Amino acid sequence: MTDDTTPHEPHLAATEPSELTSVAAHVVPSIRHFLTTTVGVASGGEPDSAMSLLILALSDALNAGAHLGAMTDIVPPHRFEPDAGRDSDIEPLREALARIFDGIDAFPQIVDPVIDADVETSAISSDLALIVDNLAHGLQHYDAGHQVEAMWWWQFSYLSTWGERASGVLRVLQLILAHVRLDVPDDVAQEAHFDALHAATPTTPA
Repeated sequence: MTDDTTPHEPHLAATEPSELTSVAAHVVPSIRHFLTTTVGVASGGEPDSAMSLLILALSDALNAGAHLGAMTDIVPPHRFEPDAGRDSDIEPLREALARIFDGIDAFPQIVDPVIDADVETSAISSDLALIVDNLAHGLQHYDAGHQVEAMWWWQFSYLSTWGERASGVLRVLQLILAHVRLDVPDDVAQEAHFDALHAATPTTPA
């Protein structure tokens, strides 16, 4: 993460203010929704729907990131990133998420399939906390009235960090959900199939 002493990399062309405003109207609600959802899941308030809620929130965030990634490079108004305030401590959030995903938290992933096939071990809780940290940092800029700075940060961190992490976690959560929904004993599946067929069979009036 950059701080107020880190210079921005030079950009080639500025993004039109109207384009930034239009994209921000789509991006900001998705980011707020992801942050609210992740904190809510970490609190343990939605134990039965945590997986589905996170899949929806991650999908929304990645859709917002795709819009940012498709834009030309966003040019911040200053060479140095203005102070957005004290960074949040995400460790309590990571620990809470680790408890939620206890037993299924760690997963293997290819670091960069474009370059090589090296595999590392990641964790749902750590990656979600990192995504929250990245998105919340940009939101601090946005809520302070620094729209261009916020959009620059979200675009840069999407391409460099949180976009890849969000894609990886989303795939893992989808696979976990698929196993939960589809990996059922044969007798249970057969009974469900029988019930479905029986319910679909029209009854003959007496």
